[in-house]
Formats: sequence, C-alpha cells, structure tokens
Amino acid sequence: CDASLLLDSTRRSLSEKETDRSFGLRNFRYLDTIKEAVERECPGVVSCADILVLSGRDGIVALGGPYIPLKTGRRDGRKSRAEILEQYLPDHNESMSVVLERFASIGIDTPGVVALLGAHSVGRTHCVKLVHRLYPEVDPALNPNHIEHMLHKCPDSIPDPNAVQYVRNDRGTPMVLDNNYYRNILDNKGLLIVDHQLATDKRTKPYVKKMAKSQDYFFKEFGRAITILSENNPLTGTQGEIRQQCNVANKHH
Repeated sequence: CDASLLLDSTRRSLSEKETDRSFGLRNFRYLDTIKEAVERECPGVVSCADILVLSGRDGIVALGGPYIPLKTGRRDGRKSRAEILEQYLPDHNESMSVVLERFASIGIDTPGVVALLGAHSVGRTHCVKLVHRLYPEVDPALNPNHIEHMLHKCPDSIPDPNAVQYVRNDRGTPMVLDNNYYRNILDNKGLLIVDHQLATDKRTKPYVKKMAKSQDYFFKEFGRAITILSENNPLTGTQGEIRQQCNVANKHH
C-alpha cells in the first residue's frame, strides 16, 4: 500500500525486492514506463502505490477476471525493510494456520484467503520453490499424472537461480484468471505446499469446493479480498510522499 516493494536497496538497508522471498518478481521497468507517462501528464500527483494497485486492477481484467473498483489516494513510503517481511507475509511452506492468521490480522477471512490464492490460477511457479516436493523423493501427495511433467520442467534438485526454470500454475488455462485452479488442487495438482493444504485443510476445503463449482462465487470473494488488501494501512493525506521515481525516495533538501 505504500509501494515499498519498488524501492532499491540503499547503503543502510536491504530492500524487500532483494530478498529470497521476492525471487521471481521482475519487470519493474513497466512501472517506470507508466510512472514516466503519468508524470508527463500530471507531475507529482499519482503515487507509485496507486500505480501498483491500478495496474493490479487492470491486470485482473486483462486476464479475464472481474473488474474491481478500487480507491486511489495512497502515498508512497520512504523505506523498504526486508527484515519485516517475515512478520507479515506468509510463505508458501507455512502451515495453513499461519497463512489464515496473517491474513486475518488485516481483516481478510477464510473465504477471502481461499479466493486470493486463486491468483495462482495464472502464471508460473519457479522450480526453486518446488524442488523440495520432488527431491530427494517425490511428495506422495502429488497427483502421479502431474509428477512427470514437474520433473521434466524441474530436472535439477538444485536449480540454477539464473535459469528461468518453472512450471505453469495451471496447464489448462495458464493465462486466464479462472476457477480452474480449484479443480486442479482438488485433483492434487497444486504446485506449492500452500496450494495442497488449501484443498485438504478442513477450514479451507469447503470454500475450495464452492469456488471449483462457481466462478461467480470465486470472483465475488476475490474482489472483496483484493479491496481489503488494497486498503490495508495506506499512507494518505500528508503522510509519506509522491515519489518522482518509483525505485528511489525523493531527495529532501
């Protein structure tokens, strides 16, 4: 909500985007392109935080998802602190209890969490995040029909981090935001531990089944959860600043 993710590391602090947890995030240059265009039209008005949120909103639509009306008016933070990520952001290997607790702390309930993870309907998961389910032995929870494909895509137990080795999250409709993800995870084709747990944990499974049946229900809960997420603790009014460049804080003379 304050675009801290976009800041580069400084001599004093490691930024969020440099951490292992942010591995796979790329294409920050597109945000710079948008920021430059907006600054030409109306300098100093639109924050990088709002650009992130609106890009997310429009990205959802471009991928066949719902249009979610989101507010603007966020301001940018001046710090990016890698060390606090672990307190707030659940990892893909955490227990479902931790995942539900972290989201509950910002007002997102269980169906909201299940819907947000539906974003895994799109894009890809890097082998770095998967190999512990394949090596030294294959996780018995994985669908046998899916294992061959995963091993083909991730042939090394220690992937080269510079080689972009990945598995598509949803081989059926890889670039469409739809409820196919829920059918996949009920079929034990979830790539990450969190995907598998979502389909097996008694707290989340009923919602997974409901979203697998009804795309409308998935979209409704997804829209509600994205709205809450996009309004979590924003800087507004005179707090923060409107960065001139998204990767560095403004210089104050």
